[in-house]
Amino acid sequence: MILIAVISLGAIGAVGAVFLYAASKKFEVYEDPRIAQVQEVLPGANCGGCGYPGCAGFAGACVKADSLDGLLCPVGGGPVMAKVATILGKEAGTAEPMVAVVRCNGTCQARPRTNSYDGTKSCAIASTLYGGETNCSFGCLGYGDCVNACAFDAIHINPATGIAEVDEEKCTSCGACVKACPKNIIELRKKGPKSRRIYVSCVNKDKGPPPLARLVPTLVSAVANVPRNVRSRQSP
Repeated sequence: MILIAVISLGAIGAVGAVFLYAASKKFEVYEDPRIAQVQEVLPGANCGGCGYPGCAGFAGACVKADSLDGLLCPVGGGPVMAKVATILGKEAGTAEPMVAVVRCNGTCQARPRTNSYDGTKSCAIASTLYGGETNCSFGCLGYGDCVNACAFDAIHINPATGIAEVDEEKCTSCGACVKACPKNIIELRKKGPKSRRIYVSCVNKDKGPPPLARLVPTLVSAVANVPRNVRSRQSP
């Protein structure tokens, strides 16, 4: 009886193995071996700065693309893309390097503190509770969610101003800080020639005083600075 049971189980196992083997061949998904080769030369940061879900996704995009133009690994830069081009037999694409910029200039002089936040030091949490410790509800909260999100130590909170500052030399434009900022004041911009960029360092949408209200104090100040004898001569 035991021998019959063993033979039966063995036969069932063999038939099942045949079916599994046939199914694996029937539904086999072919993967280009070059994808693994490209992935090996990538930094492995899986930061998503290239616009794809990790290094594996970027490697697959490079293999499938007809040209490497517009494809760039922000962490590896040109040297890594040159290796990718060699593996794929393509010319390395050209893409202008990017860098994160913080669009907030709310220093202590520009926006004095009006209250003190006594809670969890998290921008994501604080932003759901109130506008911040100043009258500007659009600016940097300064609790460092962007710092925690950066895997390259490229952004820090300035202790003097309480505003996030980017180290351009370390920034890989991965976009992690952009996603982490609940105020949406961090953006990726082209580095530009000699690291010069033109942008408005403020996202405040509050309406200011009307133009006339801003002009009157200037005119009053200008008249007050005119010598009295000059004003008397010009009087009719």
